[in-house]
Amino acid sequence: MMDWDVMLTPYRQAVEELKIKLKGIRDQYQLTSRHTPIEFVTGRVKPVSSILEKAKRKNIPLNRLETDMQDLAGVRVMCQFVGDIDTVAELIKARTDFTVEEERDYIKHKKRSGYRSYHMILKYPVQTIDGEKQILVELQIRTLAMNFWATIEHSLQYKYSGMIPDEIEKRLEKAAEAAFQLDEEMSKIRGEVQEAQQIMLRKQEDARRKP
Repeated sequence: MMDWDVMLTPYRQAVEELKIKLKGIRDQYQLTSRHTPIEFVTGRVKPVSSILEKAKRKNIPLNRLETDMQDLAGVRVMCQFVGDIDTVAELIKARTDFTVEEERDYIKHKKRSGYRSYHMILKYPVQTIDGEKQILVELQIRTLAMNFWATIEHSLQYKYSGMIPDEIEKRLEKAAEAAFQLDEEMSKIRGEVQEAQQIMLRKQEDARRKP
């Protein structure tokens, strides 16, 4: 009988530590008044029910979960602009406190469903009472528009048990293209958007300074 709490605790630790480090990058950018490529960060450890379902679907033995299931731990970075994704990926690859094992670019090579995101598999060292443990973590980097679409698509996959009706699938594909077009348009006016955000920040800072 597997003790899930014992197995998954290092994964929870890896997720929390990575969230703190990525938020730290965002905070450093904000302190220098430079555009931050990181809008916000989330993370989770896959629920046991989802682990068992995927293990059955992918024919992964339970004794090989930690090597064959790369998304037991997941961290997601949301960005404002498509160009920010490359910046975040380069920041991640420059780190020395963990290593990048694999990269999958679903932005340049979108999935058939229309899904877009940049995936990196990290090998992250967690310090435990029994010594260092290397944890695989899936890092997803995407824009807010990509995340909105992926969240809706995930909900529909769950509702239809992975068998989304053809008509809805076609609409999802069109919605994915519309979301990407929105990202492309926002990238074209990126300078204007960033200038407007800086003006808002200065006004907020001035308001705080007033007695």
